[in-house]
Amino acid sequence: MSFRQNLIHARSHLIFLTAIACGLALVTYLEADTEMEKTVTKSETFAHAGQIIDQNAMSTLEAIEPLPIAPRRSATPTDVAHAKTAWRYFENNTDANTGLVNSANKYPSTTMWETGSYFVAVISAQLLEVIDANEAEARLSKALETLATIKLYDGILPNKAYNVQSGALVDYSNKPSDIGLGWSALDIARITATFGLIERHHPALTPKVAIILDRWDLARMVKDGQLIGGNISNGKLREDQEGRVGYEQYAAKAMMLFGFDMFDAYDVSDNIMIKDVEGQPVPVDTRMHRNTIPAFTVSEPYLFDGLEFGFDSRSRKFATAIYKAQEARFQNNGVLTAVSETHLDEAPYFAYSSIWGGGAAWSVLSFKGERMDSRRTISTKAAFGWDALFGTEYTQTLLDAVTPLGDPEQGFPEGLYEIDKSTNESITANTNAVVLASLAFRVAGPLLHAAP
Repeated sequence: MSFRQNLIHARSHLIFLTAIACGLALVTYLEADTEMEKTVTKSETFAHAGQIIDQNAMSTLEAIEPLPIAPRRSATPTDVAHAKTAWRYFENNTDANTGLVNSANKYPSTTMWETGSYFVAVISAQLLEVIDANEAEARLSKALETLATIKLYDGILPNKAYNVQSGALVDYSNKPSDIGLGWSALDIARITATFGLIERHHPALTPKVAIILDRWDLARMVKDGQLIGGNISNGKLREDQEGRVGYEQYAAKAMMLFGFDMFDAYDVSDNIMIKDVEGQPVPVDTRMHRNTIPAFTVSEPYLFDGLEFGFDSRSRKFATAIYKAQEARFQNNGVLTAVSETHLDEAPYFAYSSIWGGGAAWSVLSFKGERMDSRRTISTKAAFGWDALFGTEYTQTLLDAVTPLGDPEQGFPEGLYEIDKSTNESITANTNAVVLASLAFRVAGPLLHAAP
């Protein structure tokens, strides 16, 4: 058969192969064009939003050399003394009827976040042998029984605040409220994380945890892999994405423990920028806080992540940069620095002491976003937390500054005001829980991994 005849017989195959080649070429061209369009669109979106974003932010952050985790060791007599001081707060502030704990000393109001902190304190105190397993289980059981019966916001999820003595739904001034305030997805995720800790350390209480989770509609606060909070606006419920970089990833890990899809909340790549603070590449969220001011970066969520879950490779690098910026401020300026969110002993009674926030490094912001830098606090919980996690010479310097503040009859206060080294005398559940968790971490590692 001649070449020409063979070519004629093979023409259908040749046409098919040619079509495939052309199709592949077309797909490759269209994909390249689409990726270019995505890149242009993303850049244009950032420019339109007025944000200055390092397109290589993730690469820069991933290049951070993480600090080594402090080695485990047996508790020293000093550790035990500090643990007993911190535990005294919970002895003084636990309500015998509800099993709940005051969020601040002698103030009978609480949130799901602070109730979670109480559970962390109980488990940590047991690991440190400040209390025995029977007392720990009794305390946890009593509080879980109350959580199984509290009134929920509109029958959906826990309200943002409750009265400790009655378990009643209240407003932010601790006054009874028929309607409530809505729900905080971050607060609920935080207590959900501690349910995982309870199941780990006290498996006999798992059925009581299950009763609570069956009542709470957790799926309502998760949508498309993101956390959704419920807020009251003009008398109506408004559901909004909740969480910024740091808090959002900690909360995502908590919800993953119970099988929720938190992919978008855990992924930071679309909402991250870098701010140079004292020569350190500090991760900052590109989104706004309450749609009013640039979001802030504080120590808090990274401390909780490391102490409770154990860092993952990314959060350890982020935490390293955040810690090292604080150490560098001391080295560069001689200013002792350990910042996080803190209660205050004067109005407005709460502040976010940031590494970067509201458009500037080291800004201190009220919940509404007002600057109040004179209330920057050398945080007790940040000092204990960073020392447990990284154990550097600087963290020891921080501990030397805050440990004398502990009152064996009341617990540890929030810390020292930077401006004059006077004591921020507010004493809270969160700070004393972190003190206990930090001391337990040095002995047993992350709470979720520690042997029951």
